[in-house]
Amino acid sequence: MKTHIKTALGEQPADIVLKGGYVADVFNHRIIKTDVAIEGRRIVGLGEYSGKKEIDVTGKFILPGLMDAHVHIESSLLIPSEYARAVVPHGTTTVIADPHEIVNVCGIKGLEYMIDDGTITTMNMCFMVPSCVPATPFDHSGCVLDANEVKRMLKDLNYGARLLGLGEMMNFPGVVYCDEDTINKLKAADIIDGHAPGISGKGLNAYICGNVITDHECDTVENALEKVSKGMFIFIREGTGTKNLEELIKAVTPFNADRFAFCTDDKHADEILENGTIRHCVRKAVKLGLDPITAIKMASINPARVYGLKHRGGIAPNYYADIIVADSLTLDNIEQVYFNGKLVAENGENTYEMRDKKTKRDYVTNTVHIDKVTPEMLYNEFDPSKPVILMHEGSLVTEGIYRENADGLVMVANIERHKHTGNIGKAYAAGFEIKGGAVAQTIGHDSHNITVAGDNAEDMAAAVNALGTQGGIAVVKNGKVLEYMPLPIGGIMTDKSAEEAVVEFDRINDAIKEISPNASNSIFMVLCFISLLVIPHLKLSDKGLFDVDEFDYFK
Repeated sequence: MKTHIKTALGEQPADIVLKGGYVADVFNHRIIKTDVAIEGRRIVGLGEYSGKKEIDVTGKFILPGLMDAHVHIESSLLIPSEYARAVVPHGTTTVIADPHEIVNVCGIKGLEYMIDDGTITTMNMCFMVPSCVPATPFDHSGCVLDANEVKRMLKDLNYGARLLGLGEMMNFPGVVYCDEDTINKLKAADIIDGHAPGISGKGLNAYICGNVITDHECDTVENALEKVSKGMFIFIREGTGTKNLEELIKAVTPFNADRFAFCTDDKHADEILENGTIRHCVRKAVKLGLDPITAIKMASINPARVYGLKHRGGIAPNYYADIIVADSLTLDNIEQVYFNGKLVAENGENTYEMRDKKTKRDYVTNTVHIDKVTPEMLYNEFDPSKPVILMHEGSLVTEGIYRENADGLVMVANIERHKHTGNIGKAYAAGFEIKGGAVAQTIGHDSHNITVAGDNAEDMAAAVNALGTQGGIAVVKNGKVLEYMPLPIGGIMTDKSAEEAVVEFDRINDAIKEISPNASNSIFMVLCFISLLVIPHLKLSDKGLFDVDEFDYFK
């Protein structure tokens, strides 16, 4: 502290001084021309300074590092250390990660793996304790996390400041009907993330009374404004499977902008490498008419305040030196990224080396436990009295429709893969076509059982059996495995680099197009969520069709 004070007074040179740039002042909503002095991990002064190292940034913009307010790192298919290497060059220096994907598979050991691997890299990787493992009482995941375990994790000092609160509470009925275990989870944390798609009126009032303060599931301006008026913070989501920014940015005004932030929720590695995460949100929001400084505030100081991250999210004395140097407020060209006062990326490339440490992984591998699947186990006679799941590209919402025959439909199945139960839920789906093949994967939010889709049971069985004990994604055509991408970490993440993962994933997408020529890359994400029983309206569990609106199996 004494060193910082003396440096701030100008009595001794700073470690680093960024000279002559334009600082985005997120506190006064303005741009100021000034030097920025950095000592150690902190910014110590704005003004005229000299430094041991002086960097001329004349004409450049100095912006706070970006924050992703809600993300499931596992959805990128990357482990935390590789995820960080992908997002840092795009200016993201803090993420609030909810690891409920790996925890649904591996329990507390999964959380420990994420935290451990997250410490290797150079970014502020914070975590929320998953609230819904499994997501509903109807799910069959690899682990059950009750209120006692949640309390223990939040109070366990071994995790330090990396655990900020309780992750998204997806069990809306558990909250409003005062399920005892759910209530005890809510009482264990001060900061609680929400998950309330389409919830409004008195139901929303009751949900908020469970101490829930955020929501990232809005898809209309009206729903977002109602939640803001009732005191919630809204995270505008722009991921791979769901893109809400274009609609929800209309809800942001100069009067309520402090109640909004950006998040990705679920985004694939290929899109991350191409355009970043929150950087993409800022650029798109500005193109849609949002004031640039407002966009920067939503990407930095706003989420910092939501999660109580003191001294992050702004360019100011005593704030951590998480800094972007760019040629514009819209982040078109990011020249440098600093984290805790260290240059960590320059001109799109990482400039740091991860610490020489290997994360223990034995307890998060070989997580697929099923017997060999036969075509007879997956065949499903079409029944016009049962609804068909209608999927929409770019949305996680699925509907129930009725058809007279199976023309143009695909068979889908959800296979329990954690406890050898033998459960297989079967249905038909519309929204994309598959001809002469099948695709199977061990990614199926949030319990991550096996999801398989195809036009014939033989190829579906071959695709499932190709997954082996480590899991992954397999595409089969006419009995032949076209591509297989192993995901050894929980059956949901690769241990390879982002670049290698993208190459493998591109091969998967190319293979899918051989059996579904009109499919886009987002079809994979749509399939990932066909089993998520907390997103309206009709989903598929390992026990059969599930009516989300009635919150019960279809009858």
